[in-house]
Amino acid sequence: MSSATGNSGRPSAAGLELEFAQLSDSGRLRDHNEDCLGSVLADTRERAHTHGWLFAVADGLGGHEKGEVASSLAIETITAGFRAAVAGEPHPALLQRLVQAANIQVYEAGRAAGPGGVSMGTTIVACALRFDRAAIAHVGDSRCYLIRHGRATLLTRDHTVVNDQVRMGILSAKEAAQSEARHLLSRSLGSDLFVGVETSDHQIFSGDILLLCSDGFHGSVETADLGKLVSRTPDLQQAAANLVELANERDGGDNISVQLIRVRGVERVGMYRGRPYPLR
Repeated sequence: MSSATGNSGRPSAAGLELEFAQLSDSGRLRDHNEDCLGSVLADTRERAHTHGWLFAVADGLGGHEKGEVASSLAIETITAGFRAAVAGEPHPALLQRLVQAANIQVYEAGRAAGPGGVSMGTTIVACALRFDRAAIAHVGDSRCYLIRHGRATLLTRDHTVVNDQVRMGILSAKEAAQSEARHLLSRSLGSDLFVGVETSDHQIFSGDILLLCSDGFHGSVETADLGKLVSRTPDLQQAAANLVELANERDGGDNISVQLIRVRGVERVGMYRGRPYPLR
């Protein structure tokens, strides 16, 4: 089991103030952990304005060779790319580019791993924050939730075969929930040279909490439980520990990873000719 906690800075330093905690556990049945977590924190006022913060969770695909290598490579590629990004690059476009780069790295690593290549893959969910916005990019079924006023809302869409069939009207939500193929992914990093990355952008407010997780967590814990469990625990690291413990109690058959990001203060901005300006 691995964990981390931290505070990104003071409210007066950059406007957007964050607190985060993370925890990853192998679960009760797996003998190793193929999940990987990463973060890039803004340590100065300038970096807060030009780059912001990044958090990401990757889940190496079970049943594939070198799943832990794939997830680690994806996180390393995205965090390194975020640190080296051009100042002020819009987060949705930046995350789209970085996830595509991670996909190529995983794909090529699989091809180079042995004669004829080996199958390597991972899911990814990444969240970048700056000023009063949160941009999210994901591939696969790792998720991001927004917890606001004690209520959790799912901000991502699982890229699974049955979920795609629900969107097309082929299956009902009830049929999808009971399907034996409900965990079969329709897209992931490393399966092909190009991948469809889904992105979204959201306004955030002081008091919001963002939760990133692998499917070993959300497959065990209902969305309705998340808001209550997190909101009633002031200590963020303890909240993460409680969530992982609950997932283990209810299932524990897969690796379990969570990241919690609490928004303590935001900086309201408008945009003029692509440049942010403060709103008073």
